[in-house]
Amino acid sequence: MGIRWIYGRQDWKTLERGQENCYLMTNGLGGFSSLTVTGSAARNDHAFLMACTKAPNNRYNIIHRLSEMLEMKSDGDIRDYRLSSQEFADGTQEEGYRYLTEFSYEDTPVWRYLVNGVEIEKEAAVRQNENTISVCYRVKNRSRCEACLSVTPFYQFCPKGEEPAADCRISYLSKKDGSMSCVESAGMKLYCMTDGCNEKMPETEEICYYAYDICDGRRSTGRAKSCHRISMSVESGCEKTLSILFSLEEKYSAIYSPEGKDTEEAGNTGKLAETVIEELKESRRMLEEQSGLRDDMARCLVKSARQFISQRESTGKETILAGFPFFEDWGRDTMIALPGVCLSTKRFDDAASILRTFARYERNGLMPNLFPEGKSEPMYNTADAALLFINCVWLYYKASGDEKMIEEMYPVMGRIIDFYMNGTDYDIRMDSDGLITAGSGMDQVTWMDVRVGEILPTPRHGKPVEINAYWYNALRIMAECARMLRRGAVEDPGIRYEAAAEQTKQSFTEKFWMEDKHCLKDVLSGTKADCQIRCNQIWAVSMPFTMLDPEKERQVTDTVFEKLYTPYGLRTLEEADPEFKPEYGGEVLKRDLAYHQGTVWVYPLGAYYLAYLKVNGYSESAKNEVRSQLEVLYSALREGCIGQLPEIYDGAVPVMSKGCFAQAWSVGEILRVYEALEKN
Repeated sequence: MGIRWIYGRQDWKTLERGQENCYLMTNGLGGFSSLTVTGSAARNDHAFLMACTKAPNNRYNIIHRLSEMLEMKSDGDIRDYRLSSQEFADGTQEEGYRYLTEFSYEDTPVWRYLVNGVEIEKEAAVRQNENTISVCYRVKNRSRCEACLSVTPFYQFCPKGEEPAADCRISYLSKKDGSMSCVESAGMKLYCMTDGCNEKMPETEEICYYAYDICDGRRSTGRAKSCHRISMSVESGCEKTLSILFSLEEKYSAIYSPEGKDTEEAGNTGKLAETVIEELKESRRMLEEQSGLRDDMARCLVKSARQFISQRESTGKETILAGFPFFEDWGRDTMIALPGVCLSTKRFDDAASILRTFARYERNGLMPNLFPEGKSEPMYNTADAALLFINCVWLYYKASGDEKMIEEMYPVMGRIIDFYMNGTDYDIRMDSDGLITAGSGMDQVTWMDVRVGEILPTPRHGKPVEINAYWYNALRIMAECARMLRRGAVEDPGIRYEAAAEQTKQSFTEKFWMEDKHCLKDVLSGTKADCQIRCNQIWAVSMPFTMLDPEKERQVTDTVFEKLYTPYGLRTLEEADPEFKPEYGGEVLKRDLAYHQGTVWVYPLGAYYLAYLKVNGYSESAKNEVRSQLEVLYSALREGCIGQLPEIYDGAVPVMSKGCFAQAWSVGEILRVYEALEKN
């Protein structure tokens, strides 16, 4: 069984507290639904329906939020109770959280309200591979009053992260009985099906306040508009369900027509809405079973991992989105996330599709860091993605046994090695000592890639430690693959790769090791940055093929634990360093200057645990130690985006998730740890 995350009134003593956590549902196209546990939009990127019109990055905030009201009538007396919650720019609030008794999330978000004997359960779900969302309100009226529930959608119809134009208009048309309506704006049509009463209203505008954007220097307010209301009455002692389905899908245009005849779909909204919910639950249950993992937290992460896999229209293949709500699909992030997101979950078809996509776009031995969108050309400013591509092909083979993939990818892998040896773009080349040097000028080609105007907080030009760890690993993999594909050859087909690997190993162990600090240099550049203690060295221990002797690997692992480890991730720079930044937040410049200067990142924690298990021989005591340390991630999965692991935390005191509230490589790398604990 997975984990059902349950929250109660203790978690929203105030609206501010109630906005600390949110849910996420994705649709496999790049679209998603995400609001806080109180149902509010606390970011401009929050939406009940964030649609994607061209997978995976053409996103539009269609339904920003739902405003909900319960009206109770008795002996001519009418009382209104607001169920929805929201902060507004004028300082006012909707305070429906006062009637919210429970929020839970396992496969779908579920809200439960209680108002004077009326119980309301609200459940929502997105449909996979469609811009479609359903919501069901199950009402039990145990009061002596008639109850009327009304739901008012507030729309934006604007690109994700942008502000709707002040003169933006919303048009509304409906069938005579209100069962099917169409809301149109900005050239898009949203179809709405319901078994309630759907009525047109005068256009109303609200300006929401985004508490979780203003703290990071982002836009603090956003405009949304309503034009209709959906309602349902429930007599005393009765139970009824109000079902609503919203969709941008063109197939619903055949159902909708203001004068058209009723169809089976239009007359069966309740069944269709419940079907969408059950489909999502069943698909997530199947993910758990397919993975074969036993640990409850691991099974939760399996379902979370699936949320990052999306279609990419421009390639016709699968891709991995780096993080929600901000990021797109990037080459480096994909190659780091893929082993956990796809292989630990046994989604081998997805892994193969993604690898083939990247192989198609290899250029000059490099893999794209950004894919083409429209007329844009792909960008290749990454020194690690191509080397990690080779690693992913190897891990895919080891996990699936699919030797044909090695054969298919071998020519691409060979080109990568050749270009790295002879030199390629962004000053990436093998030096005479066998080590890879990369980057110059204003180029940032490692994962510590922030650039603020003419400022490079972490340039790392020269020979970065992790790039050379990946390089050695890639050479050894190529030697193994060459021998595998050319069995029976008179000459050893892997000998040239082995020779290059040996030279790299000798230079690496001589030039990177710092005996006085019991760890590795971060980069060879001839600057003071060389001897900074950073988390990048942990990959010199955790990769499949490594260069250090066992004692040095143990020392690196221990130093990383001593100087950089936190239960929620590794610091990017030790606290004692003069350049250490304790907090991440504020305007762009302040955030970016702290991004890799001490900020805690979750994803390197996976490499640390894998390294710790390795240097301790996967002993039972080592595995028990890792299991014990992983337990605290239960609280991390409960905070921020429920069931997800975030991008980053503050460097000094990591207590609240920051950056992307759901990050693919964070989830993927921790999944690999759980898999290692169960397999070894």
